[in-house]
Amino acid sequence: MPPPRWLPSRRRPPQPHTPAASEPAPPPGPNGFWLTDPAFRDRLHSATLTMLDLVESVMYDGMTLTEALSGVREEVPFMLGVPAEYGLLVEGEAAAQIVETAGLTAGSPFGPTIGQGLAHIEQRPVEEQQQFVRAAARRYATTTPSRPRSAPVAPPPSPAPGRTR
Repeated sequence: MPPPRWLPSRRRPPQPHTPAASEPAPPPGPNGFWLTDPAFRDRLHSATLTMLDLVESVMYDGMTLTEALSGVREEVPFMLGVPAEYGLLVEGEAAAQIVETAGLTAGSPFGPTIGQGLAHIEQRPVEEQQQFVRAAARRYATTTPSRPRSAPVAPPPSPAPGRTR
């Protein structure tokens, strides 16, 4: 069976994509540093959930977990609602969620334990890999994006009555 058309070819480098006039504009990036933009973090959270759902759905075609993760990131940046360059963040978070759901140590989304965990999961039957993805999506859907708590601003202390300079 030939690989799906959206899996990267090993024979030729990817060609730069020039959007046609009829294509939608790419989603906007964060307003400032991405970690300090709560609306963008919400979009990353939503994109991770979308990625988990899409990975599960393409795995029904017999793909392994890593093939599905890689393909989804490459193919659907517009569906994720974040700029394409942030697809790796979404993929790393989705992979970490799947590894943790499998009962393995995830660590950093970009650390070696994620790759080791994915390699371990990949040795299991595809149906079991799908179950881990499904469970990770359910678990991740119940988490809420982290929002900084805004503490009420305390007024400056008033001068003590009767004190003068």
